[in-house]
Amino acid sequence: MTTTTPPATTAPKATAAEPTPRRTRHRSRRSTPLTIAMLAALGYFLLPLCWLLIASTKSTQDLFNSFGLWFSHAPQLLTNVKETFTQDDGVFVHWLLNTALYAVVSALGAALLAAAGGYGFAKFRFRGDRLAFNLVLGAVMVPTTALAIPTYLLFAKAGLVNTPWAIILPSLVNPFGLYLMRIYAADAVPDSLLEAARIDGAGEARIFFRIALRLLGPGLVTVLLFTLVATWNNYFLPLIMLNDPNLYPITVGLASWAAQAQNGGAGASSDMLALVVTGSLLSIVPLVVAFLMLQRYWQSGLAAGGIKQ
Repeated sequence: MTTTTPPATTAPKATAAEPTPRRTRHRSRRSTPLTIAMLAALGYFLLPLCWLLIASTKSTQDLFNSFGLWFSHAPQLLTNVKETFTQDDGVFVHWLLNTALYAVVSALGAALLAAAGGYGFAKFRFRGDRLAFNLVLGAVMVPTTALAIPTYLLFAKAGLVNTPWAIILPSLVNPFGLYLMRIYAADAVPDSLLEAARIDGAGEARIFFRIALRLLGPGLVTVLLFTLVATWNNYFLPLIMLNDPNLYPITVGLASWAAQAQNGGAGASSDMLALVVTGSLLSIVPLVVAFLMLQRYWQSGLAAGGIKQ
């Protein structure tokens, strides 16, 4: 009887040990110089606001006799607020309402016009469209103060000086807002959606107001906020357009109070300068509230304006 022996199994050749992957240490993206620069920029923007908040708690005498970035021994914020609202028969409230009227109407109108113009430049092609858009870009570079005197002469011939329209109509034209809405509409409104609406028989006006305008919401809010802030803080245009104190916005009104405090004019109180500071603090509260309420919209609008999808 023969026996067969199984073939000897050969052990696998020892291979050289594979090099273990080197662990790479993820470097932190923090940059000390960049952090310092950001903190410096934050302090630069917050320091005036902190000074304004602290100065609003002081009397006129304490404004000059105490350290600017710290409270006085006898804070009187509530007293200053009360005197601000009651000075000159409550004219501060009238100025505040005037400013709200000018800013809100201008912001709504400018946002709607910018949306219509930006949508038109983004979705329609016509002869001279590039030239027209380049003219819009050129208008962005023209400072508004350079157009103030020509605007005044034009409105004087039209009989609109010393009326609310002298503030509202120039604020409706926002070249930067139109440029921003053109970029936003190019990506936010799909061409296929517009073609489907046209096939279903919808007119261009209905497509814009029922479809495109809803998709342009974040961009609309961004333009609205920019125009709201610009009109709210506008000083030079109301200064040359208005001479009736009952039509003053809050910027020109507070400037007139400051002039009374320096010159000692009629109706000036001993704490007039403190009232100017307190009025300045109260004037920024509506803007802060508007930004807090609409920040999620305007942040997405700004981001979409800089991203090509």
